[in-house]
Amino acid sequence: MSVLRVGIIGVGMMGADHAARVAHRSANAALVAIADPDQDRAARLAARFDGVRVISDPMELIADPQVDAVIIASPGSVHEDQVLACIVHRKYVLCEKPLTMDSASSLRLVEAEAVAGAPLLQVGFMRRFDPEYAQMKRVLDSGRLGRTLLLHNTHRNKSVPNPDFRSEMIVRDSLVHEVDVARFLFGQEITSITVLSPAPTSHALPGVADPQVSIFTMAGGGMVTSEVFCNCQVGYEVRCEAVAERGTLIAGRPQTGLYSTVAGAEHGSWGGEVHPDFTTRFARAYDLEVQSWIDASRRRQVVGPTSWDGYAATAVCTAGMQSLATGEPVTVDLADRTLVGA
Repeated sequence: MSVLRVGIIGVGMMGADHAARVAHRSANAALVAIADPDQDRAARLAARFDGVRVISDPMELIADPQVDAVIIASPGSVHEDQVLACIVHRKYVLCEKPLTMDSASSLRLVEAEAVAGAPLLQVGFMRRFDPEYAQMKRVLDSGRLGRTLLLHNTHRNKSVPNPDFRSEMIVRDSLVHEVDVARFLFGQEITSITVLSPAPTSHALPGVADPQVSIFTMAGGGMVTSEVFCNCQVGYEVRCEAVAERGTLIAGRPQTGLYSTVAGAEHGSWGGEVHPDFTTRFARAYDLEVQSWIDASRRRQVVGPTSWDGYAATAVCTAGMQSLATGEPVTVDLADRTLVGA
């Protein structure tokens, strides 16, 4: 496959960002088609690029023989049907998080891919491609710092303009990234989750529990704390600190690169601006993620987060939404991976 012909479903903020990425910042790929329920918005976006068709029906885009691979950036409520169609048509697919809205539907996609006999799905957990998070993973895996004991995550957005935003969406749509980070850095599954709700900010919509603090217990006994604050009024802040037996690592300190307390490491301070949104904070990560997906799809491989990773994250968030309602720990119910062929 010389050039990967890419179609994009959903051209809101994320889909439009990916469209520009594929068209202008990716090698060996061509943006050929987009689909979105808002036909006017789709037409305006398509007009920015040469030779991009607007296809009214996402299923028609997936089935189109002139589309080799698909990026799904539509709402999570329609992901199951769209990913399943990609599997049926043997199209490589990069699906933005969450994979689906609940663990049962995500598991159905894992099983469908197993029946198809070949991996086709990559889930859009772009932090795995962020240079600092990737470097942190390499250092932790090297064993130089001993066993990883704790992770501390911070995830803040300036505001949420959606008038239908609910407390559960903080778990399902935001915390899902911290779930994947924990599984990625520890290399283990999460066995239980507790979601706690302190006094809400006055900037939250009525009845919305924001911020939230979550605690994960890992299969090996490690623990993870995560603060998610969707209306912090400052900007977009995402960072992670790993605490190991012989040192610590921090990813996401603005302008410093990976920060380390290991003897001999350089230290710095920062006094600049906070990123306005995720498209700037993780621009490099998204570029690397999409290029990796393109390269792997051309080789007929999947190299990023898999359908199982998407399912496992959704299962944790499903348990997290139960914990949000009670404030009590909830055990994560995962299928037997060997039995579903993942």
